[in-house]
Amino acid sequence: MPLAKAEKLPLTGEKLREQLGRLGGTPFTLGELKIFLSGEVMLPVSELNRLRRDAASELEKLRAQPKRWILNGHRGSEAQSFSSLDSSASLRLGGKPDSLELIVLVRSLPQLEVALKCGVQTIYCEFEDPKRYREAVTIFHTAYGCSVSGAHGMTRPTIWVAPPRIFKTGEEWILKQVLSSNADGYLVRNYDHLKFFADSRKRGDYSLNIANHFAADYFKNKFGLESVTPSYDLNFLQLEALLQNAPPEWFEVTIHQHMPMFHMEHCVFCAFLSSGTDYTNCGRPCDTHVVKLRDRVGAEHALKADAGCRNTVFNSQTQTGAEYIAKMIELGVRNFRLEFLDETPETVGRTIAKYRQLLRGEIDGTQLWRELKLMNQLGVTRGQIAK
Repeated sequence: MPLAKAEKLPLTGEKLREQLGRLGGTPFTLGELKIFLSGEVMLPVSELNRLRRDAASELEKLRAQPKRWILNGHRGSEAQSFSSLDSSASLRLGGKPDSLELIVLVRSLPQLEVALKCGVQTIYCEFEDPKRYREAVTIFHTAYGCSVSGAHGMTRPTIWVAPPRIFKTGEEWILKQVLSSNADGYLVRNYDHLKFFADSRKRGDYSLNIANHFAADYFKNKFGLESVTPSYDLNFLQLEALLQNAPPEWFEVTIHQHMPMFHMEHCVFCAFLSSGTDYTNCGRPCDTHVVKLRDRVGAEHALKADAGCRNTVFNSQTQTGAEYIAKMIELGVRNFRLEFLDETPETVGRTIAKYRQLLRGEIDGTQLWRELKLMNQLGVTRGQIAK
């Protein structure tokens, strides 16, 4: 719209700053304002508001784009190297990005495939039917080449599978199915797993309830675990104390997940979607149906069954510890886990990309949880009832 001659109230710097600075509800604030007006001219307020909205929208689109790296750019007469590019992110995060690892837990083959496309080097599988682990392991090893070492001396990519969290005597057949997958290692959850997988590579999951350095030392060193996952009961102050009292390289911290709220022997799938009585005659409706439990406020919590027909209810909200990652890196943590539940492949890919941006120092934790619309919370001690 062309400027018009002002009859009464010409545009002033004060008026422009007032209208263009109304950026509430956006991540932006008005900084320097340069004005190149000549004479007494005017523009309708509605047009100024449109300009502001359009500018904010375009800036949002630019912020969502991947960072553009310029290689061999010149600073004075000296060309920049890869190491100088990396160092800027390293300084912000207190560590080298190439020393940090995102470990991804998936619960379906489509999630696995998108994690592979994203180049994830360490993947955990937790499927409802352990018979499908063999297929997952084959897909992974085919994608990477199971006998090929990583480039530049890196360890080769690995896939780990998880047995059901609860075990009872007489269910050894389930563990045998898990072991027959020929995975690179196993995510162990209880004492029976520690015994059954004693001769295999294994890592400890959060259900070992490691909440202090004595427990960390006991499980890692007595049972030969490659790493341990701190209990989800810890808030950040408690996790910080743990990391300060035990070698931080022992730990793998879960920073993104739907919190498992409780387990139950009662199988909702069998009770409502089958005329059978247990896994021997129910037809496994859990393989083909999605079930969620709606609470009194309308939130829908996903329900998952395991091979032993036990059900786990997961919180409807995805939570993240993204705001604490910089501090955890400073404390020496190098391994971070993302757990997916029933997310679409598109969501999985976008989430992995955002956390990689975070580890490279391109975005901060607050920006991540706001853009992904996550619950900003680490652990469960802040409480399900506190609001």
